[in-house]
Amino acid sequence: MSDNQNRHTDSSIYIEEVHAHKARKASVLEFTHSATKAAGIMLLAAVVALVFANSPLYGPFEHAIHLPVGFVVGESVVTMSAGHVINDVFMAIFFLLVGLEIKYEMTVGELTNIRQALLPIVAAAGGVVMPIAIYMAFNAGNAETAGGWGIPTATDIAFALGIMALLGNRIPAGIRVFLSTLAVADDIIAILVIAIFYGQAPSLFWLAAAAAVLAVLIACNRSHVYSIQPYLGLGVVLWFCVFMSGVHSTIAGVLLAFTIPSGSNVKLRDFATWSREKISSAHESFNPDEPVIGQKDYMHDVKSLSDVARQVIPPATRMEHALYPWVYFAILPLFALTNADVHLIGSNPADFFSNPVLYGVFFGLLLGKPAGIVLFSFIVVKSRLASLPEHVGWGHVLGAAILGGVGFTMSIFVANLAFDSETAITTAKAAILAASTVAGVLGFFVLWLQARRDAARGVVYVMPAVDEEMLTQSDVDAFRTDEALLEQLDEESRRAIDEECRCAHPHEVVAHLR
Repeated sequence: MSDNQNRHTDSSIYIEEVHAHKARKASVLEFTHSATKAAGIMLLAAVVALVFANSPLYGPFEHAIHLPVGFVVGESVVTMSAGHVINDVFMAIFFLLVGLEIKYEMTVGELTNIRQALLPIVAAAGGVVMPIAIYMAFNAGNAETAGGWGIPTATDIAFALGIMALLGNRIPAGIRVFLSTLAVADDIIAILVIAIFYGQAPSLFWLAAAAAVLAVLIACNRSHVYSIQPYLGLGVVLWFCVFMSGVHSTIAGVLLAFTIPSGSNVKLRDFATWSREKISSAHESFNPDEPVIGQKDYMHDVKSLSDVARQVIPPATRMEHALYPWVYFAILPLFALTNADVHLIGSNPADFFSNPVLYGVFFGLLLGKPAGIVLFSFIVVKSRLASLPEHVGWGHVLGAAILGGVGFTMSIFVANLAFDSETAITTAKAAILAASTVAGVLGFFVLWLQARRDAARGVVYVMPAVDEEMLTQSDVDAFRTDEALLEQLDEESRRAIDEECRCAHPHEVVAHLR
C-alpha cells in the first residue's frame, strides 16, 4: 500500500466533522518535518539578525540578549543571560538530537557497515584536515587567532541537506546518503573537538559527578528501563554536572542520546497476535447505541491497545521525531537570530579585511572543505577500499563536497568558544556567513548542472513506496517529490517502475521518462 493510500485510510476512520482539523494538522506536520523549509527558516533568522545588527535596533537587541533570566531558591539566585540560555541550554537539546541521529546511523543506518560507511567517513576526515591546514596557513603565526582552527571544520547538516533537497529526484539518493553520512561523521568530529579543545580547565569533582550520573543512565538502559521520563530527569542533572565541570555543557546532550534505548520493550513477534485479539475483544464489547465514555470494557481494550502500540516504537525514535520540529523550527532559528549578529557599522574596513581570521575561515570552508572531501574520496575509491554509491558520479561528489562548506550553526558555535575578542568573533561570523552563502549557491549550481545532464536523457531517480517513518529526514522531501511524479505518469509507466523497484537497489531506481 502506498503512503498516499495509508494517509487516506487513516483519515477515513475519523468522523467527518474533524477531517478539516486533521488535514490542517497533517499540513503543519509536513511543514515542520521538511529539511528544505527548516533551512529556509534558519536563513530568514540569520538575515533578520544581520538587519538588526546593522540598524538602530542593535542596541536594544543586544540588551535583550544579555538580560539575566533564572530562578530563586531560598536565598540563592541562579541566573544566566538569555543568550547563554540559548547557547548552553537550548543548544544542548540540539546536540541531543544530533546524538540520536548519530546513534541511528550507528545502529541501523549507514555507519553499521564499515565498508559502506568508509567513503563518507574518510571524506569527512578530509573535510576536517584540509580546512585546518588552510586556516593555519593564515593564522599559525598569530597567537590571538590560531585557536580558531576548529571553526571551518564543521558542516551544517540542516542547511546542506535542505539545499540538496531542492533538487528532489533529479539527483540520485546515493549522494544524499553520502552527504548525510559525511555530515554525521563530521558532527562526531566536531563534538570531540568542542569537548577536548574548547572547554575550560575541567573540575575533577564535577567530572566525577557527571560520570556517576552517566553510569546511572547506562544502568537504566541495561536494566531495560524504556520510559523516557527517567532519562530526561537524569539528563537535566547530567547537563548541570557537565556545565559546572568546565566541559561545554552541550556535550551532555550527546551523552544522554547514547543512553536512550533504541529497542522496544514489546515482544514484536507476539504483538500482531495479541493486537488482533484485543481488536476482536473491543469489537465484541462495542455497543454503537451507547456513549463511548460509558463502555468500560471497550475503553479498557482500546486503551491497552493504544498503550502497547505506542511502546512498539523505540524511545530513541519517539524522542527524535518529537524533537525535530522544535530544534529545527525554534531552537536553531533562535540560535541564528542571536548569533548571526555581524555588526559592521562603525567598524574600520581596513582592520576587518586585514584580519587573518577572515581569510582562514572563508577559504577554509569554501576551498578546504570541498578539496579535502574530494581528495580523500578519490584516494579511497582509487585504492579500491570503497566505491562511489550507485548512480553517483564525480560531478555529484563535487557538488556535495562544496555543500560541505556550508558551516553556519556548528561553525558559529565554535567561533563563540574559540575567541574572547569580539572583533575576532564578528570577523569569524562574517566569514562563515559569506563562505556558507557562496558554498550553498555554488554547490547547488554544480548539482543542478548534473541534474540537467540527466534530464536531457529523460532520467529521474525514484524511491520505492515506503512509509516515511522508515526514511531519514533528508530523504522525506525527495520521497514526496517522487510520489507527485508517479501520480502524473500513466498506469503502464507506473507498473514498469513498480516492477523495477521490486528488483532493483532498495534505495531507488532510475526511471527513464523518454
